[in-house]
Amino acid sequence: MRREGFELSISRPQVLMREGENGERLEPVEEVTIDVDDEYTGAVIEKITGPRKGDLVEMKPSGVGKTRIVAHVPSRGLIGYHGEFLTDTRGTGVLNRVFHGWVPHRGPIPGRRAGVLISMENGEAVAYALWNLEERGRLFIGAQAPVYTGMIIGEHSRENDLEVNPLKGKKLTNVRASGTDEAVRLTTPITLSLEEAIAYINDDELVEVTPNAIRLRKRHLDPHERKRASKQG
Repeated sequence: MRREGFELSISRPQVLMREGENGERLEPVEEVTIDVDDEYTGAVIEKITGPRKGDLVEMKPSGVGKTRIVAHVPSRGLIGYHGEFLTDTRGTGVLNRVFHGWVPHRGPIPGRRAGVLISMENGEAVAYALWNLEERGRLFIGAQAPVYTGMIIGEHSRENDLEVNPLKGKKLTNVRASGTDEAVRLTTPITLSLEEAIAYINDDELVEVTPNAIRLRKRHLDPHERKRASKQG
């Protein structure tokens, strides 16, 4: 669709639930088979059995310094896990998943902990403004990138969302001093692929896909609408 020139917005994937015979809420569970180096076994087990509400079924050595892990993990818990899995195993792990069955709903599963940096202006990002924002968190855009109100331009270093102005330039005066007008050097921004972006967003965010770019944005661009929606939620 991107090759054909379409533009679309993609929301976070949602798992379909089912109602059981006794009226209880059921959710799908997948059987996950993981082959990983012995040194990364602890990190993998901690992730899938802790916040992702998985059950460890089997763990056995598979030879040549590797371990095979079999677990039953809710489908909700596996959304966005593949990127973390590759990071935890330094790209050496292999993960296979297949539908296993339906189980009673296992309660809330925590999502992304960090908040985001949201643009409050329309225009092109200024290098000086981005340089000042680097201490707030990691950036997804570089200098002169087009931005708009409600667009996500970076990840906040704290848990809350923060509205920022990436267009704010340096105030100029007639006074000059040696060493004060040094060139601004920016850290290379993080570039998310389509799969990484879909796994990254929360329920109140969207991935904007165009033929030339992949951007993150809030579902409600207007800040007042976001506050109203968060109160209703």
